[in-house]
Parts: sequence; structure tokens; C-alpha cells
Amino acid sequence: MKRIALLLLTLFMVAAIVVVRAQTPSASDVKSSPQSAKEMRGASPYLELKNEPPPKLIVDSPLPDLLDQGVVWIQWRAENVNIVPVFGKGALNVSPRVGHLHIHVDDLPWLWADASNINTIDLAGMPPGPHKILIELVNANHEVFPGQAKTVTFTVGKGGSRSHSH
Repeated sequence: MKRIALLLLTLFMVAAIVVVRAQTPSASDVKSSPQSAKEMRGASPYLELKNEPPPKLIVDSPLPDLLDQGVVWIQWRAENVNIVPVFGKGALNVSPRVGHLHIHVDDLPWLWADASNINTIDLAGMPPGPHKILIELVNANHEVFPGQAKTVTFTVGKGGSRSHSH
């Protein structure tokens, strides 16, 4: 009876050790996830940055969810530039640098500026057919950062241009 109790106790302890080890992150898990706010969000805006890396615009294809209904959602992100509503030549030397987006739909003669940093361009009521949207990452003086213009092409299905409420 003592042997059975000792064996059960040993099995229980081994099982407990296995469970604890399975729940403890390994060194590789810890290294792969950010450990600080700076690693997650970037440098503090209170300090001037020396030798800032160039700005970069990343743009995804439109989300397919409501595209056939004429609703276009395009996710984007910008690196090495803060998207804020700050404009004019006086802001060109701000550090960390600031900017916003210029968005052109098809080849229309107008555009709009987006300084919201919401990360998704939202268009509704797009008519059926092929379309293109030019997205430019620009500085506070509305000048495109070199190489940071992306064109997204897509087709709205026959159900496009219906009214839509968010």
C-alpha cells in the first residue's frame, strides 16, 4: 500500500512539473514578443531623433467583405513618420517627423488629405467596375516622401453604389 501511495505521489509530482513547464514561456517566446513600450510604439516624441530612417508606407489590398456592395476598406500603416494634423513648411524639421496621406480616387481631379491615423481608408457608394486608388505618404508641406506612393486596383461587383450605413 505504501508503494502504491509513493508511486501515485511521484506521478502526481511529475505531472505537475510538466504542466508548469508547458505554461512557462521559453526563451524564444520571450525574445519574439516586444518587451517594452519603445519596442512596441517606437521612440518617444519628446526626444529629437538623429538619423531617422526613411518613412515607409505599407498598403494592403481592399478587404473583400463589402466590396461587392461598393464599400471599399483599405488598411495601411506608416513607419518612421507620425500621422498627425500638422501642416506647413514650419513642420518640415520636426523630429520625430510628421506627415499625412493624400488619397486620389480613379483619375478624378481632386484628392483628400487624411491625418487621422485610423489605419483604414473607408469609401462607400463606389459604382460597379474597375477602380484605382493612389495613396501617397506626404510630409507636412504636402510633398510625397520619395517612393512612398502606392496604387491599389480593385473591381466593385454589380451590387455596388447602393446606399450603406456604418
